[in-house]
Amino acid sequence: MKKKQLATIVLASAMMVSSLAACGNSSDGTTASSGGEATTAAPASTEAATETPDTTAPEPEAEVTPSVDFEDGKFAFAAVNTSVGGADPSVLSVGDFKGTKGLKVENTAGGNMFVGINVSALLGDKVADLAEIRMDLGTENADKFAASSGTLYCYVGDDNHEFKAGNWSVYLDTQNPKTAKFDVKDAGFVAGKDNYIVLSKETDNSKTTPSNLWITSMAFLDKDGNTITADTSAEFGTPAGFSAASDTAHLFGLTHAVAWDGFAVKGDAWAQNGVAMTDAVKAALVPGSVIEIKYKAETGHMWVVMNEAEVGWSRVGVGDWDGSGQQYAYINNAQDTCQITYEQIAAVCGDDIAKWGSMIQCESDGAWEVMSVRVGMKEDMPALTHAVVWEGYTAKADAWAQAGVAMTDAVKAALVPGSMIEVSYKSESGNMWLVMNEAEVGWTRVGVGDADGSGQGYIVATGSKAYIPYEMIAQYCGDDITKWGSMIQCESDSAWEVYGVRVGTAAAFKATNSNIDIGAQTKADAWAQDGPTLTEEMIAALVPGSVIDVEYSSDSGELWIVMPDAEVGWSRVGVGDFDGSGVTYGLFDGNHCQISYELIAQVCGDDVSKWGTRVQFEASSPWKVTGASIGNTK
Repeated sequence: MKKKQLATIVLASAMMVSSLAACGNSSDGTTASSGGEATTAAPASTEAATETPDTTAPEPEAEVTPSVDFEDGKFAFAAVNTSVGGADPSVLSVGDFKGTKGLKVENTAGGNMFVGINVSALLGDKVADLAEIRMDLGTENADKFAASSGTLYCYVGDDNHEFKAGNWSVYLDTQNPKTAKFDVKDAGFVAGKDNYIVLSKETDNSKTTPSNLWITSMAFLDKDGNTITADTSAEFGTPAGFSAASDTAHLFGLTHAVAWDGFAVKGDAWAQNGVAMTDAVKAALVPGSVIEIKYKAETGHMWVVMNEAEVGWSRVGVGDWDGSGQQYAYINNAQDTCQITYEQIAAVCGDDIAKWGSMIQCESDGAWEVMSVRVGMKEDMPALTHAVVWEGYTAKADAWAQAGVAMTDAVKAALVPGSMIEVSYKSESGNMWLVMNEAEVGWTRVGVGDADGSGQGYIVATGSKAYIPYEMIAQYCGDDITKWGSMIQCESDSAWEVYGVRVGTAAAFKATNSNIDIGAQTKADAWAQDGPTLTEEMIAALVPGSVIDVEYSSDSGELWIVMPDAEVGWSRVGVGDFDGSGVTYGLFDGNHCQISYELIAQVCGDDVSKWGTRVQFEASSPWKVTGASIGNTK
């Protein structure tokens, strides 16, 4: 059985204190000089003489039995959360770390890490007795030791609201792993409510010095310090509010997507591997389509190779990685999704796909692995402005079952031409659509695409968010929303859960490539600003059609930019209604913010030389930016 390291550390410290006391004082009131000769100490006051120094070593902390020690290899109760801006799409596994078993959270893209643990599933009804959590946490780097730190967040109560339990750190390799203790007696864990915790590793050097996180044991204690037994066969499930949303920054949305069956390959740096095109893939590769690759790579880079092309062996999407500077792939911030458009391939190999060869390969400049590939029609990634929350919209059901919530007055007022419904969800298949169960035209699915074989109403669904435009609903149910019924339901072809629904004016994030990192990693309180100074290269990239892309998180979910040195004066851009001005609505979804050149020009003018050299960030709540870049949308 593993021992908690904290007890060893406390005992060692107590022995050191006791030893120092013994070396520094003699029993006859003399003090040892540096030369070893006894000298008479100065007379003490009467008061001091009556006091006896307490040199008793403190009692060592009692050994604690872990609730989870990972010796059985089970960790289905844990899941990675990538919905936070800039989060790493980490990989979980059980392995050996410094002579003991532990849960390895492998950093794959140099981002901050967030791993969820369903304590309700682990502890059952005993979760209500949870008063303290102890974890042995370690950090692992490829080259040399680098310090790591983070936070433990608890999602508790009937509504899984957030309680910040405290911070942890590992600053010395001699104390790695190190025991972290979190007091959660006031958190408010409730039995039967699927409460969970999220352990983060958030360090400023996460991109430059990526490191793995290890959890070698966990102890869940009641108020008397007793270990609560955990069922390690438990599964994480779908607790309300937890999202393993994929990072869609810089990417296109896809509709009419088809899977490239069997495309799961890997290779070393500069090695190629691929799969022959299926008939379904050939049919899908048409103008306006895009190949989407889910992958991991040591460098984060990915592109395709047309090894049988009639024009000759050709790379597409390689950008500057081989020095050619041609055909930049579209890659998200997490560097786990790559997109190559039909037009990019056609620019190199011609429009006739019969001359592209029978297969397409993948390649990177570091060891790489492709998990899946699909082909679909590209759309700008949907986004909302002027959004209103559909109050109370949480629901879940099994495959092909429906559930929903009645429309509020605010929702009815927002559902107008040009609006869109955004559904935040999770489903086993990744699919989600709407059901108009009370429509005057009859029970109707909207946005189902091919999932039920009907091939109607194709929407953008990312696996975490689904977007259904007003016009699509009107196509099937008519323009008069009074004939849509009093509620709108959700449905999927697999078990699903909806965490929230919003309605707003339809907008779109632009896909970007050839992105220039502007080095923004900063945070501030509500209505406080901070941000980077732009170099000449960055300023030169701010041209019509360019955008500033920001990875962030904020308590309120919004973010915008401030131009503090603009010739027109200190100016907010993209603030919308948050300061009451109702001007220049930026695009943000809680993780990704995009401000276009045109939006800045609307406020500061077309002459970039009059914008100043600083770009700052701001929100109406505490906020944190983990990265920003200037990207090309053309």
